[in-house]
Amino acid sequence: MPSGKIFDMDISIKASDYLPPQAPAPAAAHVAQQREVIQAARSINASGYFGQNQIVFVMERGTNRAILRVVDRETNEVLLQLPPESVVRLAEELNASSALNADK
Repeated sequence: MPSGKIFDMDISIKASDYLPPQAPAPAAAHVAQQREVIQAARSINASGYFGQNQIVFVMERGTNRAILRVVDRETNEVLLQLPPESVVRLAEELNASSALNADK
């Protein structure tokens, strides 16, 4: 340090308005489309077309992937799922793998 000079530095911590990134809200058109699909599933279930089975429409949390299931009303057994569970898990593994590679 040069003699006779004093350096003034502010090293205090200040609050910030920073918020971590949030997942983008679905577009209004996308939300409206989801409502239409859910209403269609309800209409089919109310019609009795599938007998003791019903259509269940699920939006997977985190990914917003649509999953359609045909479920037995009495046993809650999943008779059919689109996309199949194996495909959903494979997609999750691929996403996790690509996220790990992106961090390297």
